Amino acid sequence: MNENLHDTQFFQTVQENRMDVDQVLDLVYTALSEKGYNPVNQIVGYVMSGDPTYITSHKNARSLIMKVERDDILELLLSYYIRHKIDRH
Repeated sequence: MNENLHDTQFFQTVQENRMDVDQVLDLVYTALSEKGYNPVNQIVGYVMSGDPTYITSHKNARSLIMKVERDDILELLLSYYIRHKIDRH
């Protein structure tokens, strides 16, 4: 037992099997395409509104996309655009 009651203990959790945003987007894009949806339109609808019903439940895509923050999705997409479209000039 900690004898100094004035010290704060630190507790850190470990996130196991955490998928990164690009993996989630890849899986969601594939699932939407397989179901015949326009993946870009559906993902934009989700990012703008936060409504998960824009994403199909096929291949667990809806659950997957809800595990990442929408601002992380936007940051990834914007970073990719800047690296490939703006920084090239």
